[in-house]
Amino acid sequence: MAPRLDVQGPRPGVAPAAHLVLGYRDDDAGGAALQVGADLTERLTATLHVVHVVDLSDYPIDPDDPDWDRRAGEHLAEEQRQVDAALAGSRCSWTYHAAHGDPVDLLRRVADDHDALMFVVGTRGEGLGGVVSRLLGVPSVSHGLIARSHRPVVVCHSSGSTHTGSA
Repeated sequence: MAPRLDVQGPRPGVAPAAHLVLGYRDDDAGGAALQVGADLTERLTATLHVVHVVDLSDYPIDPDDPDWDRRAGEHLAEEQRQVDAALAGSRCSWTYHAAHGDPVDLLRRVADDHDALMFVVGTRGEGLGGVVSRLLGVPSVSHGLIARSHRPVVVCHSSGSTHTGSA
């Protein structure tokens, strides 16, 4: 069964004026997106919907590990705690969702559910890691959202990523 976590963070007394959907991974680009998303959410008096798409990187390398499912669950719980800690000092309202599926489809579904104003995502950048990922056929979530959604996409670069002009 696919893990699905839905957690709601603190809610201020003011009703949100908008909703933002943020694609999150436990890496530098995900952290940068989380910072930008929390800042935008506060400025817009919005609710931030943090979405993590569960994939093989959330599981131990060895599929024969007898604790494979338990260790994956622990990793996912730790990731959610990291998001909670990152947003703990923020005044924004937020939710956390984790599920299996196509990243673009899942982000679009959450955005449609809340009539979101925009997406906020990180980028692999255009350095060696981004080039290798594209050569291996790993699709770009930012490109997929731009191509398959009518909502604006804010693409955030981590301090360590390289940018040459495309998302």
